Amino acid sequence: MFWQVQQAKQRFSELVRRALSEGPQVVTRHGEPTVVVVAAEEYQRLRRQPPDLTAFLLDPSGPH
Repeated sequence: MFWQVQQAKQRFSELVRRALSEGPQVVTRHGEPTVVVVAAEEYQRLRRQPPDLTAFLLDPSGPH
């Protein structure tokens, strides 16, 4: 779902609930995507960098 900055500010609790239940929520400024609110677990998963291709392919939580 897309949220304007002002709307996200006014309804922040709802934005967080939706990020947890529905997935990433995009916040826009002047009609352009600016930030994405995601669950902390998803953020941590995205931040992990596999040390090499073999580790990436063997990671059971990976996108494959």
